[in-house]
Amino acid sequence: MRSERLLSIMLLLQTHGQLPAGDLAERLEVSVRTVMRDVEALSSAGVPVYTVRGPHGGIALLPGYRTNVTGMTADEARALFVLLSGHAHTELGLGQALGSALRKLMAALPAPHRPDADLASRRILIDPVRWRGGPARPAVDLAVLQQAVFDDRRLRLRYRHGRDNRVRSYTLDPYGLVNKAGVWYLVADHRGEPALFRADRALSAGILDEPVRRRDGLELADVWDGLRRHIDDIPAPLPVTVSVHRDILGRFLRIHEADLAGPAPAIDGQPERVRVQLHFRSLGAAEVLLAFGTDAEVLAPAELRRALARKAAEAAACYDGT
Repeated sequence: MRSERLLSIMLLLQTHGQLPAGDLAERLEVSVRTVMRDVEALSSAGVPVYTVRGPHGGIALLPGYRTNVTGMTADEARALFVLLSGHAHTELGLGQALGSALRKLMAALPAPHRPDADLASRRILIDPVRWRGGPARPAVDLAVLQQAVFDDRRLRLRYRHGRDNRVRSYTLDPYGLVNKAGVWYLVADHRGEPALFRADRALSAGILDEPVRRRDGLELADVWDGLRRHIDDIPAPLPVTVSVHRDILGRFLRIHEADLAGPAPAIDGQPERVRVQLHFRSLGAAEVLLAFGTDAEVLAPAELRRALARKAAEAAACYDGT
């Protein structure tokens, strides 16, 4: 609708300052001619909008002019209050700021929309944490990672990999932080290649006195989309059933948290052996289960049992007679 487009133009100019008409047209998915007609309509309505001619020209608002959100529809207001009901802002240290922003937003909303927005915040809750998994608590303060991102500085990270539990150190060029299903991820380049790091596996992080070296023309959303597609395009995982001894169940679940095919079983009140459902990318990746010896017996699939039997026989032969 035209009224929504007019409000969008004001908010874009308020946020970005002077913008070329072509840029506005591209953002709003309309023609430049339509943008210019809208600018004339805003000016006629008393909005102090003006155009600057020339190669560096564009459309701008008079300095100091601010608009409010009285053009927001009921559905838009409801959507905002639902979206902002999670925990990610608190984990970034922005909980109080968010509460203050919501109070200001509520005060600026048109009076007829306030009950709907308030009802949405009380009737719909987004909890991104998986069942029984508990919140993923980073070993390092998220504020350190956030500062490196905002200050455009390189980052030195000590990181424990979930696949083999090994600790490695990296010098990274961060793009930003992503919260997916309640888990924080650092998206960064390592030696010019995109990489993904779970924040709760970071053992330490230090900001270097070196400017970040991101690849030209790429933003966080671009790099994240490529990493996400790479993960989503992995062939169907190999389902694995393991019988785990109760005494090592807690350690087993911590090491193979990323491989769980469902909610983690409770640790207390279990029989001597507990069945755990996992999934791996391949038979080779699942061979790490041999490290637990008889405390974690693979029950299925049969081809993995045979592969582990061969590995165990090879190890026994290597140490036979010594």
